[in-house]
Amino acid sequence: MDGARRSRFESALRAMAEDPYGHGSTPINKEEDRREATVADVVVRYYVSESVLTLTVVRLVYL
Repeated sequence: MDGARRSRFESALRAMAEDPYGHGSTPINKEEDRREATVADVVVRYYVSESVLTLTVVRLVYL
């Protein structure tokens, strides 16, 4: 990932971490804490853990 894209992606990911259920994300297989979203032209699959305030990215796909 080039520097400019990485910078946009990291900024968008920080915003998503503050509101992981927003930003156009959708649940995967009806599991609210397992989600997918497109941020900065990157498709991200992630898990949300509110008990420890963690967002774990499990897959990235560059568009």
